[in-house]
Amino acid sequence: MFKRSLSLLLSVFILLFIFIPVLPAYADGAVPAKEAEDGTDISDIVILYTSDVHCGFDKGFTLAGLQQVRDYFTSQGDAVILADNGDSIQGGPSGTISKGQIPFDLMNKMGYSVAIPGNHEFDYGADRFLELAGEAEFEYISCNITRSGELVFNPYTIRELGGRKIAFIGITTPTSILSSAPYRFSDESGNVIYDFMQHDQTGQALYDAVQAAADDARKDGADYVVVLAHLGLEEACSPWTYADVIANTNGIDAFLDGHSHDTEQIIMKNKDGSQVPRSACGTALEAVGWCRISADGVISTGLYTWSNDTPADKLMMISNEMENNIAKANASIEEQLLVGIGASPFELTVNDPEAVDAEGLPIRMVRRAETNLGDLCTDALRSRTGADIALLNGGAIRSGIPAGDITYRSILTVAPFSNSLSVIEVRGQQILDALEWGARAVPDETGAFLQVSGLTYEVDSLVDSSCIADEDLGFAGINGERRVRNVLIDGEPIDPEKTYTVAGTDYLLLQQGDGFTMFEGCRILQEGSVIDNQVYIDFISDMPGGIVIDSYADPTGDGRIVILE
Repeated sequence: MFKRSLSLLLSVFILLFIFIPVLPAYADGAVPAKEAEDGTDISDIVILYTSDVHCGFDKGFTLAGLQQVRDYFTSQGDAVILADNGDSIQGGPSGTISKGQIPFDLMNKMGYSVAIPGNHEFDYGADRFLELAGEAEFEYISCNITRSGELVFNPYTIRELGGRKIAFIGITTPTSILSSAPYRFSDESGNVIYDFMQHDQTGQALYDAVQAAADDARKDGADYVVVLAHLGLEEACSPWTYADVIANTNGIDAFLDGHSHDTEQIIMKNKDGSQVPRSACGTALEAVGWCRISADGVISTGLYTWSNDTPADKLMMISNEMENNIAKANASIEEQLLVGIGASPFELTVNDPEAVDAEGLPIRMVRRAETNLGDLCTDALRSRTGADIALLNGGAIRSGIPAGDITYRSILTVAPFSNSLSVIEVRGQQILDALEWGARAVPDETGAFLQVSGLTYEVDSLVDSSCIADEDLGFAGINGERRVRNVLIDGEPIDPEKTYTVAGTDYLLLQQGDGFTMFEGCRILQEGSVIDNQVYIDFISDMPGGIVIDSYADPTGDGRIVILE
């Protein structure tokens, strides 16, 4: 009993030691109360938000750490509310094994009040997500998702707390159908029946929907309007980035964003020239975002970051309700995840081996440049099939593998989508178009960036992309100079008229995922034979002693992709 009490005291002490320098301090331990005209007490409002957790509820801050942060603010007299910006129930083993149920149950137990769907909420199918949403003890909102022309969710919701009314508007990226694959949004006849306002490529339809929600919320008595968005800052998402929406709307007091896994804190002008803070909190609980509305009406936003390798709950020995819930969730799948696959003497990475961002966090590279893990995954796909080349979108490689033992958990974290291995027959010109489409955002990132095997290519980033998108944001052609050059297959220049065999996942080759429409109608040589993560497991297991060979030691790969800057 004494040991447990000591651990609890130590946990509280460390948390207070970390947070006191950055949290508002009050001499009497509570926020000074004010009173509205109707006699209601007014307190500071704190919106704590998460984004792109991708099943990483036991990483970074962890939900146990988030509970400690929430409880701290509550103890100070603040009115606290929890919100999530999407992509939370997919991307890790717990989500893959349970089709989103385990992480979703943890969100319910955490006590979220409002959330928005990200594009990856639909990766188990739209029907599955709506089934889960029906079990939610919090409210999903989005102003731009329709099914057969009707809004699927309320565009906004109002919460009364701290003596005021806060309206939350939800926005889901219009690129969702593109990044999550069209078939997940189709009826039994294969007709796409969901719409995210992606057809209007001027962006105006989305801007109008956001503006209408803001205006209606004000009419409903909202004192403040806060956007919860899954838009991000990637150029490939234009004209639907956070900056596009803020610049073309008014009446929004704060913009809490996700999707691009960045941690940028920005203040920019809206359509009327008023300043709007935009805040994003990265991924996998590496940071907790906050928005404070003071009793005097001052709005501020920021992050609490966790850059330690050891999760907060473990380092600080946190013992609370969410820690127990996380432990139970992990225990339910642990036996399946601990099966050994092999080992690697070096890290297989998705990140830049040296550079970090302004917050000291890793910079993801697999969506803009070659990495050793990209090489390994594509080699596995090509080796399994004997195809001429293999292509794999960087967005399909979700996490790196640390040096040391490799388990089923390791591989499932890399490839949580359970896409199936496929092989198609294509002309060289279609490969050139695919490479051009994948490289359109370089040096910025896009999930469509192609990792390759059996092929090498260069990208001239000084040449502006001339790719054209169709109304569904898929590839529609090239109108101008190409930035991809010197494409070699097995060391020989690619022949645009020659036929080649291409291995990859059904998502990329058959379902036009990430907009790879150039492969539509190609002859299918192999379909659905094995799940991608099983291909990676078998490839590593078949190496001598199950040890990853030295040819993958360089984190930047073996020179298959050269970015000319």
